[in-house]
Parts: sequence; structure tokens; C-alpha cells
Amino acid sequence: MNKGGKKKYVLAILPVSIGGRLTMSSIIDGYRQNNCIVDIYDELFGNNLEELLKNDYSQIVGYDFSGLKIKIDNNLKMKSVNYFSDEIRNKTSGPEWEKYLKYLNDNDNYTFYWDKELTYSENFKHIHYMPHFVNFDVYKDLGINPEFDLMFAGRLDTDYRLSFFEELLVKLPFLKIAWFAIDRHFKDAKKRSKYPELIQNAYQGFIDNETDMAKAINNSKIIFNMNSQGISSLNYRTFQTVACKRLMISDYRDELALFNGHMPFYEDFSDLTFKIESYLEDATAYNKVVTECYNIAYEFHNSKNCTKQMLEIVK
Repeated sequence: MNKGGKKKYVLAILPVSIGGRLTMSSIIDGYRQNNCIVDIYDELFGNNLEELLKNDYSQIVGYDFSGLKIKIDNNLKMKSVNYFSDEIRNKTSGPEWEKYLKYLNDNDNYTFYWDKELTYSENFKHIHYMPHFVNFDVYKDLGINPEFDLMFAGRLDTDYRLSFFEELLVKLPFLKIAWFAIDRHFKDAKKRSKYPELIQNAYQGFIDNETDMAKAINNSKIIFNMNSQGISSLNYRTFQTVACKRLMISDYRDELALFNGHMPFYEDFSDLTFKIESYLEDATAYNKVVTECYNIAYEFHNSKNCTKQMLEIVK
């Protein structure tokens, strides 16, 4: 099938994982912002792949190994673009990662890796460092007055993460704190918690789409991160937050350098609580950091520009 003359005709894969779906949404938006025609195969429903594969695509684009797996399993003759924000050599990137790993070295398969240090540790023919990016048409300041002082989104699946979050709830009782996670992670954390009632009160449900995540971030003054994967990288939440003009306080990562020293980070629990209280009390300092981080992300980490770079590499 030929659509739109010279326009690229792309098959994009929405994976089952929530993090992957949100990340792929910005990638898909970026392709469309660059005048590409994009069809979507959703692994969650998985009912139209055979029909889609009758079309003549120039690229298949996926998160982790999702697109490459479909390409190899169906003997497709097209370029694959594989964006990883999970460690490539780990089951987090897919239960069959060892089976498909070797194909990343083929001439027509392109890998984009979110972690700078991990990128430089690999030697695939076409591997490129590409930090996370977001669609600034979706993630933006919605002009609402935040209900919550502090927000965390993600798993509390280790004892460290759970105890860290519990301590925030105990030591900052005067703040309104929100936590978002899938239901089974909420139930697991509540079962393991020393303070199940506090966990219950903080839990605000599960978010599985970009629009609701943008609203949730807008509804909080400060978002804090506990990056769980990679070595040097910042996770997707970082860029979602700054695009919404809300304050991100991250645990230390080398790639905080992407924000030229403007993004605050914490070294330990007491440092985090000090910075939370300081920025909540000082609107001038808060707005200065938010503006500086937003401007950097808008220039270097927006979906249109970053996907354009990917298209230029995958010619």
C-alpha cells in the first residue's frame, strides 16, 4: 500500500507494559509530527496483526524487543527501530530477549538506548544514545491549581523504596502526598507496609494513558523520582514532569547534566525532605527551576525534534 507519496508509512507497536505504552505514545506522536503515516498494532488486544502485515511499511517501530520480535517472527523485509528504556540484556526488556538479541546487530535494525553509559558499553552496528522525550502538545501546563504537594508514580516493590516512601508519609504529615501505581503493586505495598492506612490514603489509583498522566502531574506541585533501571539515565517521568512545568526532584543520576545543573537532586532522605519544604515555601526559586528545566526539555527532548533525529539516522 502506498499512502501520501514520499511520506514514510510506519507500523508502530504498542506493548503490553504501561511504561512502554506511554513511551511509545510519544514516539508515535513524533513520527506523525514529522509527517509520517502510522498504523498501530496493540499487543494488549492483538487482533489485527495479520491484516496490518499485508501493508507495505518502510519501518516497524517498537519498544524494547516488541517490534523486532514481530519482524523476525514474520520474516518482514523492512527496517526496524527499537527504542529501549529497559536494559537490553535483561528480562525486563522481554522474556525472550536472549533469542532476539543477535538481530540487533543486523544492518537494517536500529537501536536507540535511553541510558548513555549502557549505550557506550554496547557495540551493535546501529546503536544510538537517545534520552527520553515527550510530546509537548500532551504534556503541558494545564493552568490548574495543584491539589497535592508531592507525587510519586511507580512501584514500591523493594523494601528500600517502600520504607523510603513510608518515611515521607510519616515525617511530612502536613503535606498532601499522592502515589500512583497499578492495583497489584498497591495491594502488595499495603500488605508489606508498617503503615497500611497511610499507604491507602496516599494511593490515587492507576494511570495507563498520556492524558491522565499529564493531568496527574499538573495536579501536584512537586514530583520526586527513584530511578530504578539503567546506570546514568533519567526516566520518562522526568521529562513528563518538566514539560508540565512542575518541579522534579530526582535521585542523583549522571544525566542530570542534561539540565545543565538546574534540576535539583537529593542525596538521601533528609536532603529530599529539606528540598521539598524549601521549594514549597519559595515560589520564586520554584518557578525559576521549573522554567529553566522546561526550556531545556522543550528544545532538546520534545517528540518532534527527537523523532526527526531518529528518521535522519534510519534513512
